[in-house]
Order: sequence, then structure tokens, then C-alpha cells
Amino acid sequence: MTHVDKHPLAGQTVKVRFKNGHPQLRGSKDGPVDFRVEDWWDRLTGRSWGLSDGNPAALVYAVRAGLNRLPSDDEVVYGHDLQGFGHLVHVTEVLS
Repeated sequence: MTHVDKHPLAGQTVKVRFKNGHPQLRGSKDGPVDFRVEDWWDRLTGRSWGLSDGNPAALVYAVRAGLNRLPSDDEVVYGHDLQGFGHLVHVTEVLS
């Protein structure tokens, strides 16, 4: 596990800007979206997002990361959009 401490924004709602939008979030190409940070992905699951075979959020993130040239490191948080759906977000996408 990479991260020992909770993410500093854990439990907070932040703005996230997805490069080229998010395929599952309507309106995400138009501007930032609200996102509630739960914690670092590796703290929640005990493994890297890249080793989370079969997890839907990790699969969508892998596609987004590849298409948008996001870093392949584990600086990734898990959280929810305002409809309650879970997503992985790289810290470079977090605005606040």
C-alpha cells in the first residue's frame, strides 16, 4: 500500500475537471463537476488501481487514463458524484 494517511480532502466535496469529460458523467465536458472524496484508492482497497482487475471504477479509470495521458501512478482517489456513483480521479484533476 502506498498511502498510509488519509487523503487531506477525504470526506469533502470538491470540484473536478475531467480532461475531455468523463464518459459516465453528463455535462462533464462543459466544466467542473462536484465530487465527494472518500480516500486514496490504495488505502480503501489495499492495492493499486492498476491491479484492481474487474473493478468497474478501475476499468473506466484505466481507459480514461490511457486516452487522456493521466499519470500511471497511484495518486488516485475514490469518491462519488452527486448521484452516488463511484469513480476514480487522479489528483491532478481535482481543482479544490
